[in-house]
Amino acid sequence: MKKLYGVIGDPIAHSLSPAMQNKELKELGIDAYYHPFRIEGKDLKTAVEGMKVIGVEGFNVTIPHKTAIIPFLDKIDPLAKAIGAVNTVVREGDHFVGYNTDGVGFVESLREDWKKDLNGERVLIIGAGGAAKAIYYTLLSIGVKRVDICNRTLYKAEELIAAQPYEADSKAIPLDVAETNIDKYSLVIQTTSIGMAPEIDKSPISLRGIRPSAFVSDIIYNPDQTLFLNQAAQKGAKTQNGLGMLVYQGALAFEKWTNVKPDVTRMKRTLTNILGGSPC
Repeated sequence: MKKLYGVIGDPIAHSLSPAMQNKELKELGIDAYYHPFRIEGKDLKTAVEGMKVIGVEGFNVTIPHKTAIIPFLDKIDPLAKAIGAVNTVVREGDHFVGYNTDGVGFVESLREDWKKDLNGERVLIIGAGGAAKAIYYTLLSIGVKRVDICNRTLYKAEELIAAQPYEADSKAIPLDVAETNIDKYSLVIQTTSIGMAPEIDKSPISLRGIRPSAFVSDIIYNPDQTLFLNQAAQKGAKTQNGLGMLVYQGALAFEKWTNVKPDVTRMKRTLTNILGGSPC
């Protein structure tokens, strides 16, 4: 019997996950299908109960349900619980268990594109939303301690730092201070929507002072090279867009559902073909 996986969100038609996951299921000869489900917030509890009844083996969770879904799951992985958001649900026996592969996916893409050992780096995260939290907590969970956060609304960065449960040396700093001191960071991570299509002429901060040896990541993947990344590249820094994070979070979910390790290179190629560009 064909197994059923999926992704829930509202809206959902724009999601690239069905194309990526169905391609990989087919390539690996797994008799399963990955379906997009548009679920409104008022129907979330009923939808989760219904997915359990009809035998859904696992599903991804996207905006706006990543936090709201938590009370409707049977178990929550400790990292997902700390982050306060779930993007992957796995059937384990009769239970639905929630995980967060966003931050782990980002770290895996970082290790592939830059370096394996991140513990000694000094990191700046731009933004204090859900993606920033997942990345921040995951970095701290693997032992990276020097991570500062800058955000347009400073108190949100302060709240994020105050709530984290790990040992860390972190400061909340205004955007202008981040710009002035950008040369102090070996890793800069942009997690906001600033620079995303169609507003591709914007950047959250200036990178005029970035050190050439720094690594700069922007989790946006459309366009594949944001103004923010262009600024970094012009200064000699190595850059990375968000395609790798998207692929790896999906690959980690795929493996949790099927116990089969997917071909990350092929998954990335599938998305690149859809987007009509190339990963940086």
